[in-house]
Amino acid sequence: MAADICVFRQRDGLMEILLIKRLKPPFAEEWALPGGHLEAGENLDACAIRELHEETGLRPQSIEHFANFSDPSRDPRGRTVSAAYVAIVSDNSDQAVAGSDAKDACWFSVSSLPGLAFDHELIICRALVWQAGFNARKASI
Repeated sequence: MAADICVFRQRDGLMEILLIKRLKPPFAEEWALPGGHLEAGENLDACAIRELHEETGLRPQSIEHFANFSDPSRDPRGRTVSAAYVAIVSDNSDQAVAGSDAKDACWFSVSSLPGLAFDHELIICRALVWQAGFNARKASI
């Protein structure tokens, strides 16, 4: 089990997402969502918060689970099911700093993403659809 986190912010009218450059194989030197494997005695929410902090230094105010990804071929190391999360941070969240097994951390416009590791492009697309629906539901309340 693993957690992957889509961290979004609005900056100058554009939606941006925080990505990390992987330090280790598989996909070393490629961009990916922050995330990682569940540790013993840890639940998935705690895993997502820990991995985000370890890899970027960020501690979001809130984090929401939105989907699971379980394609058997999504990770070349073996079967890994990922719980995917969305976190929203303020537009001045420049303080993301690479740590743990991340070589770099950088904000990208969701309209011009680099090539991504694993199935992270799919996760981001699903997160954007989920977030649009979440915002619409919130507005109607």
